[in-house]
Amino acid sequence: MNAVVVQLRPQSIDCGVSRRETACAECGARAFSVCDDLAEADLERLDSLAETVRFAPGEVLVREGDPATKLFNLTGGSARVFKLMPDGRRQIVGFLFAGDFLGLATGKTYAFSAEAIEPTTACRFNRAAYRALIDDSPALGSALLERARHELAAAQNQMLLLGRKTAQERIASFLLDLAERDPMRAQAPDALHLPMTRTDIADCLGLTIETVSRTLTLLKTSGVIRMTTLSSLELRDPVRLREIAEGL
Repeated sequence: MNAVVVQLRPQSIDCGVSRRETACAECGARAFSVCDDLAEADLERLDSLAETVRFAPGEVLVREGDPATKLFNLTGGSARVFKLMPDGRRQIVGFLFAGDFLGLATGKTYAFSAEAIEPTTACRFNRAAYRALIDDSPALGSALLERARHELAAAQNQMLLLGRKTAQERIASFLLDLAERDPMRAQAPDALHLPMTRTDIADCLGLTIETVSRTLTLLKTSGVIRMTTLSSLELRDPVRLREIAEGL
């Protein structure tokens, strides 16, 4: 990995200031992460295991087939998670944002690759040490189990999306889901940031880039969305967008 290590958190803090009042208290992603409800002792132990890293756009967090020795909790930016097929085609299985976790639900090697879409920061953990903490912390284990349930539901929705929905229904569902996935980014009501490319969206939804562009244009001309820049849009009629996503 070529990630830039921003800081390795110290083992002690002077002046009687606890860890919770320093690194963890200043982390904007904490409210959306598995560490939010941890007790003081567990939070301090988690903090002592964390290494803060920064990734440039396009930089790899994990690579499919590499030994799964590290875990990541994103604290800013976004990343794409994908798998390459033998013929070189790419299937994006999801996008990660602040508060999302990467690398826990895997075997001895990473089953997927992940790379930063934009400047991205994360807490990086040694997998073995993190698993030991899970064994000692019921609260952390429960939080991870709840996150796993959420990811299972998301995977089931993705199967429905790819298997049954039309191109327009897929795009509408994607935009609605994305609107709820990036809580840290300061945006106006009904504004939506699209850090990923049209190709990324196509590879996630099983469409061609031409279909993605054509469908976004159709939603624009019908007044459902308004493109503000190449990487942002406004949901002008979210009710109608949801109806489209549901096939109504």
